[in-house]
Amino acid sequence: MAQRLAFVGLGVMGYPMAGHLAAAGHDVTVYNRTREKAERWIMQHGGRAAESPAAAAAQADVVFCCVGNDDDLREAVTGQIGVFESIRCDAVLVDHTTVSAELARELAVGAAEQGVAFIDAPVSGGQVGAEQGSLSVMAGGDAAAFELVKSLIDCYAGYARLLGPAGTGQMAKMVNQICIAGLVQALAEGLNFAQCAGMDVAAVVDVISRGAAQSWQMVNRSETMAAGEFDFGFAIDWMRKDLGIALEEAQRNGARLPVTQLVDRYYAELQARGGGRWDTSALIALLAEPGSDQG
Repeated sequence: MAQRLAFVGLGVMGYPMAGHLAAAGHDVTVYNRTREKAERWIMQHGGRAAESPAAAAAQADVVFCCVGNDDDLREAVTGQIGVFESIRCDAVLVDHTTVSAELARELAVGAAEQGVAFIDAPVSGGQVGAEQGSLSVMAGGDAAAFELVKSLIDCYAGYARLLGPAGTGQMAKMVNQICIAGLVQALAEGLNFAQCAGMDVAAVVDVISRGAAQSWQMVNRSETMAAGEFDFGFAIDWMRKDLGIALEEAQRNGARLPVTQLVDRYYAELQARGGGRWDTSALIALLAEPGSDQG
C-alpha cells in the first residue's frame, strides 16, 4: 500500500534512496538545503519539494533523514523549521545519517515526548549500494516501529536488521567503520607490496580474492587503488567524521582502537594534501609517495 513519505537530505546517498521509495509507488515529498537538487529529483522521480523539513514532514506517515553530521541532523529535526515542528504524533522518524549514539538517544527521547517512534538506521554500502538498492541497514529502536518501516527500508536495502534500542544502530555503524579502516589500510599495504615486488597485481588479487583475504574493499577497490584513481566513492572527509565518532565513543566505553587511531592520522595527512574528497582507498597514495609518516 502506498504511503505518504518525507525524505530530508538528498546527498549522494539520500538522492537514490528517496528515488527507490518513489519507484515503489509511494507519495514522496523531499527537502534539500540546495533547492536545485530537490527540483532535479522531482523532475526525475515525481513527488513534491518542500521549503523546510517541517513542511516536508507535516503530512507524512514516515519521515526519513539522511544529512551530514550531528549538527545537520539536530537542525533538521529540532530546529525552528525542523521535523519536530510538524510531524504527526502517529508517525515514524527514521534517521539514516551516521551520527553519535548520544544524539540518536536524544532524538528518541524527543520523539517519544511527541508520540513519535524513532529508528536510528545508519547504512553501509556507499553510493553504489544506494543506487543499486543493496545497502546494509543497521537499526536501533522499538521493534514494533521497525516492523512498520521495514518494507520501506527494503526498497533500497539488501539487508536490514534491528539490533537493539535507540543508539544501537549508530554503535553498529561505528563497528563497521572501525573494521573498514583496518581493512583498507591492510589492502593498501598488500597492493603496494605487490607493486614493489614487480608482481602482476591484478593476477595476485584474482587469486587471493578467492580465499580468506577476500573483502568488499578488495573486490571493489583493488583495481582503482593499484591505478592510483580515487576521484569517486566515500570521501575521506566523511570517513574522518565517522572515525571521530567511534574514537570519541571508545573513550567513553574503554575500548582500545590503536589501528583505528593510526589510520585516522593517515587520513588526516591525506586531507592536508588536499585529498579530503578522495575515496577512502587513497590510503595507498601515502605508501607510494615519499614523505609519508607511514614510511
